[in-house]
Amino acid sequence: MPHLPDVVLWSVPAFVLLTAVEVVSYRLHPDEEAEGYEARDAATSVGMGLGSLVFDALWKVPIVAIYMAVYELTPLRVPILWWTLPLMLLVQDFFYYWSHRGHHVIRVLWACHVVHHSSRKFNFTTALRQPWTTWTVWPFYVPMVAAGVHPAAVAFCSSVNLVYQFWVHTERVRKLPRPFEYVLNTPSHHRVHHASQGGYLDRNFGGILIIWDRMFRSFVAEVERPVFGLTKNIHTFNPLRVATHEYAAIARDVRAARSWGERLGRVFRGPGWQPRVPDEAAPRTPERVG
Repeated sequence: MPHLPDVVLWSVPAFVLLTAVEVVSYRLHPDEEAEGYEARDAATSVGMGLGSLVFDALWKVPIVAIYMAVYELTPLRVPILWWTLPLMLLVQDFFYYWSHRGHHVIRVLWACHVVHHSSRKFNFTTALRQPWTTWTVWPFYVPMVAAGVHPAAVAFCSSVNLVYQFWVHTERVRKLPRPFEYVLNTPSHHRVHHASQGGYLDRNFGGILIIWDRMFRSFVAEVERPVFGLTKNIHTFNPLRVATHEYAAIARDVRAARSWGERLGRVFRGPGWQPRVPDEAAPRTPERVG
């Protein structure tokens, strides 16, 4: 098995330092329009991040087993070299885009990802608000393993992607020079992604690169100031409720459903999907005689 550095672990001091700098910056230079920090919200985000480390360790066992089985079955092999790693990062970022997009448009996947969007703040601690049910993510990277990329290399690329996204969770950085904004995911682009306004919903899914959104028509530039959070906020700082509230909502909707089609729709259609209700009050078209 290749030995690649644990970039998340190595980045923890930088996470702590950047968060401290951001907190101090709000104290020294307040911004009345920015959401800033709130102690309970920040504590919940950090708690969700610590909890995700525990649960990810549990999910890792079956996921690695599946990846290794696929890797052993494929005859292909991609060597881990100085010039192949950037290509692996590019491919991983491409599949991350589709994983991220899928977790916004399929409700059972959204139940996992909604955790990350549940804060009404947007700061560096929001980046740590990670889900505890990431078993929904692994299928999107099976093509990489089937193409001969070692599962350890996939994990390394995913970690690099995660670490990169830490710094885009801030309101203190406005816009970068145009070439960077055109190619990279930036704080401006990611603020749009976390916004709850209708025109900003389900946009800017890129991890490191924003070019995928430009290519697949999911890009929107930041114009009006974003309002962060969910379209229906959950108003809780309880980590267990934050982690599971959408699964509970799905269970309630499935129990109340009146048909199997509605039950499937409640699970696999978009988060805002509603079954079509026949308009019983509409006048019936008279049957044609003769």
